[in-house]
Amino acid sequence: MTEAVLSAPLTKSPAPDRERMLAFGFVAPSLLIIALVFVLPLALLLGVSVLDGKGGVSAANYTRLLGTPYYLGVIWNSLRLGLLTTLIAFVVSYPAAFALARARGLLRSLLLATLFLPLAASVIVKAFAWTILLRSDGLINTVLIALGIIEDPIRMIFTQTALIVGAVNIFLPFMVLPIYAVVAQLDGRYAEAAATLGASPVVVFFRVILPLTLPGIIAGVALVFSLSVSAYVVPTLLIGEKYPTLATTIAKAYLLAREPGFGAAAGVVLLAIAVIVVALSTLLSREPR
Repeated sequence: MTEAVLSAPLTKSPAPDRERMLAFGFVAPSLLIIALVFVLPLALLLGVSVLDGKGGVSAANYTRLLGTPYYLGVIWNSLRLGLLTTLIAFVVSYPAAFALARARGLLRSLLLATLFLPLAASVIVKAFAWTILLRSDGLINTVLIALGIIEDPIRMIFTQTALIVGAVNIFLPFMVLPIYAVVAQLDGRYAEAAATLGASPVVVFFRVILPLTLPGIIAGVALVFSLSVSAYVVPTLLIGEKYPTLATTIAKAYLLAREPGFGAAAGVVLLAIAVIVVALSTLLSREPR
């Protein structure tokens, strides 16, 4: 009887197929929502960007956007804003994340509150607050004149400095929090072990601490760069027409110039920049084999 059982043909159990169908049934509604909310609008945006207004397909919008020195400068303005904001935010946030992780008790609660409370305010409110601080009769000029440091008000608003300072201030929490989340879990014994083996503080930082905090750095850089490169309210309120970006160009194309095709092309370019940033962050965040 044992030989008969062993020699009987093995039949494939339908359980794995049933599990796959069940899993697909649970995932299908989410995939449908993603397709309707994200994929379909992006497909429509891409379709509008290649229409010539006469029902035909044309690359004229992309040729105008990528082949004109003015609009190449607009793209560079957006990239420059993103790069400077990300760099300055990282320089400020990295030591701040370590200080926040080492704080205890009430001090840590206060520091966390200073990070989370600004996130509850609208970007428009925070940008308007900077215009109040930086204008000629604003708080900064008033204090400087009262202290005798300057005699006449300094022009601060509608300058690139005001734009960068305001952007860094608004997007700073998105850099601090990912780095802090990694630093808070960092085991201090790694640095102690490296120091015990004779590594200098500089070597400990670059060979131990920095690689261990790299996931938080990558996440913060990706977030801040994506937000700042596509910012619309901050450049509009803090510098205006003097610093055109892709976001402001898209708004003008749709609202003022009535050129949806060109605005869609600019949107596709901005989306491509965001996709590249996400792809690079994904590659960099992979653990080395």
